[in-house]
Amino acid sequence: MTTSPPDETPMQRALRLKQAALDGRPKPPRGGKFQRQQAARVATGASKPWMSR
Repeated sequence: MTTSPPDETPMQRALRLKQAALDGRPKPPRGGKFQRQQAARVATGASKPWMSR
């Protein structure tokens, strides 16, 4: 357990622990083919959902 500042509120402590837990999780790959596919998918139909069939 990491040491916390003595004047830390319970809310600040919870937020700090949450951030630490999120940092520990594996992150999706940055860039590459997958990112381009996602961008293309959003660009085609997201702005006009009524146009999709």
